[in-house]
Amino acid sequence: MNLSVIIPAKNEEKNIKKTVMEVYSYLSGKNIDYEIIVAENNSTDKTVEVVKSLMSGIPTLQLLELVVKTKKPSKGYAVKQGMLKAKGDLRLFMDADNSTTVDHIEKAMPYFDQGYSVVIGSIGLEEAKIAAGSEPFWRKLFGKAGNLFIQAVVLPGISDTQRGFKIFTAKATKDIFSKITMYGWAFDVEALALARKFGYKIKEIPINWNNDPHTVSHPRLLDYLRFLAETVKIRLNLWTGKY
Repeated sequence: MNLSVIIPAKNEEKNIKKTVMEVYSYLSGKNIDYEIIVAENNSTDKTVEVVKSLMSGIPTLQLLELVVKTKKPSKGYAVKQGMLKAKGDLRLFMDADNSTTVDHIEKAMPYFDQGYSVVIGSIGLEEAKIAAGSEPFWRKLFGKAGNLFIQAVVLPGISDTQRGFKIFTAKATKDIFSKITMYGWAFDVEALALARKFGYKIKEIPINWNNDPHTVSHPRLLDYLRFLAETVKIRLNLWTGKY
């Protein structure tokens, strides 16, 4: 088995070194082949320089500097390109702030032997643990309301679509990510909706989530409204056979 770890990064100079080093330290102690791909997404800080400084000491580390073709640089576009560039039999994308640590793959691996093609981290399960202060009350409220909407419209039975810790088989990656059209918040919803459409089994696993409330992502009400509209569009695309 070999594993690809994709880390999308935009203006993550404060986080990326620690995250890459933790991933490298963990994987280098395992009997697996692996690669680490940082999909850099038009950073204006020193993210690129930090990653390049690590590459000489980590031969399995790659830097993917994107030529963004979307109107607005986005995490979704970076994840898509990183996942399609990857070579691993299994391909994980995770957040640059390390809010869900790489060792969660130990919970995920047994499910691939049980026929699952997609395993996703979730804070919607009872066993999940959320660090104090990881999410403001208003964001938690919007998140719960949004998930109920997602389940009603597109993905019934999935308690959390939005965590940045998802693992796909190589075949599922190629089938799903080649069809992705949305690069904002609805990116994860579209990926999972396509997985279901193509008949891939999805498994949620509980995670320990420790999000830094001071990270570079600062959503606005308009972002939530756009997300809901894109979720409806995904349902329409499924109904009309556009995928």
